[in-house]
Amino acid sequence: MPTTEQNLVDLETRFWQSLVDQDAGIAVGLLSEPALMVSSHGAMKFDHAAYGKMVDQGSMIVISFEFTDMQVMLPKPDIAILTYRVKQGIAMRGKSESTFQEMNDSSTWVRTGSDWKCVMHTESPVESKPSKG
Repeated sequence: MPTTEQNLVDLETRFWQSLVDQDAGIAVGLLSEPALMVSSHGAMKFDHAAYGKMVDQGSMIVISFEFTDMQVMLPKPDIAILTYRVKQGIAMRGKSESTFQEMNDSSTWVRTGSDWKCVMHTESPVESKPSKG
C-alpha cells in the first residue's frame, strides 16, 4: 500500500498530467472550490468553472513536465505541503513552437474524508545564476 506521501506525489503528478492532456475534468476534480494560485500573473482565487475554462481555452498550454527535489510535509494528518522544482514545456495554444521554464512550485493539499484536494498552488521562476568569468 502506498504511503500518504507517495499518494500525494501521485496526485500532484496526475494534476500536471491532466494539464498536458488538457483534461479539465480531472484537473478540477483534484482542486478544492474555491482554490488559490500565486504566480507571475499575480494572486488569484477561482472556482471549478473558471479553472476549467483556463484549461480548455487559455492561451498557454503545458506540453511536458519533469519534477525534481520533491519534498512532502504533513504538518497535520489532513494537511500536506509539497515543494519541488519543475521543468515545464509550454506553448501557445494551437502552435507547435514551445519553450521550457524551470520553476519552484508548492502545492497545499487538504484531506476531506478520504479525498485530498489542492487548495493552493504557487510558482516562481528559478533564478538563473550569473556565470563566472
